[in-house]
Amino acid sequence: MNTILPTTLVGSYPQPDWLIDKEKLITTSPPRVRMKEVWRHRGDELVSAQDDAVQLTVRDLERAGIDILTDGEVRRESYFNEFANALGGLDLDNPGEVLSRLGNKTLVPRVVGPITRSESVFVRDVAYLRSQTDRQIKVTVPGPFTMTRLVMDDYYHDEEALIGAYAEAVNGELKDLKAAGADVVQLDEPYLQSNAEEAKVNGVSAINRALDGIEGTKAIHLCFGYAYVVKEKPSGYSFLAELEDSAADQISIEAAEPGLDPNIFESLPSKMIILGALDLADHAIETPEIVAARIRAALEHVGPDRLIVAPDCGMKYLPRDVAFGKIKSLADGAAIVRREVEGT
Repeated sequence: MNTILPTTLVGSYPQPDWLIDKEKLITTSPPRVRMKEVWRHRGDELVSAQDDAVQLTVRDLERAGIDILTDGEVRRESYFNEFANALGGLDLDNPGEVLSRLGNKTLVPRVVGPITRSESVFVRDVAYLRSQTDRQIKVTVPGPFTMTRLVMDDYYHDEEALIGAYAEAVNGELKDLKAAGADVVQLDEPYLQSNAEEAKVNGVSAINRALDGIEGTKAIHLCFGYAYVVKEKPSGYSFLAELEDSAADQISIEAAEPGLDPNIFESLPSKMIILGALDLADHAIETPEIVAARIRAALEHVGPDRLIVAPDCGMKYLPRDVAFGKIKSLADGAAIVRREVEGT
């Protein structure tokens, strides 16, 4: 792996059309409950097809020159629902309804009993990914704070107890995923940004409970939402500096599409910054020089030993050829700046 300016994904990669009905996927909001109708296969055939899709994703990432690989979340309907819906204590057949961060009514799991995790959700996924590459690998799990924003609580009626239950489930999962071979574990916490005032009360404590005792590299992914879904994005984060007190080593920040002022990186002096350097709202493929310019701007505020380069967010809504072109430019742009830093 490149030790200066390594590259990675922070979320999804496009699923093949033979695996998923993308028209059904893109005509609804990211699902919070079941959405089995999007898959083109069932049962064991679906598992086999998903394995094939992981292999394609790994080969794409390796060909592009990405350093820290994921499986592109190609087994998931959304970043959220596969893990969240696998937990005990939920009624998925009679879902509740909450407002999304865009203010839209959204069907969500309903908590009707203690949140429990009877077995690992992603351990097979990590073990399979580990078998497909000798590069470092990362796995993403929805964070406890975000999961509490996307359920209807008909059981705990206590914010701290609900967050604690989710944090315990996530903590157990992360330990299993590390044991299965994950080099990096990442919590997806987009609702820290959209629910900043609530997050200031218990967001960091929820993260720290989820990461307690987890060895190795730990990341937090923040974003303003999928570019396909969220059309207008703010130019700054309302919850970011608070993560300096978190147990995470890396903070992923969406920077390219919103044109984020890189001054904001100085609010996290002890953290690695995962720089979002690909604008996913624009299907035009950035040149490596554009990516390099975004990296150079960040390096005015973060040392090269503290910067990782990635897309802004998940890429699942992009055409596959566009997504590959973008990650190839991401790796090539990072290589340009790496040579400049190293003087080679």
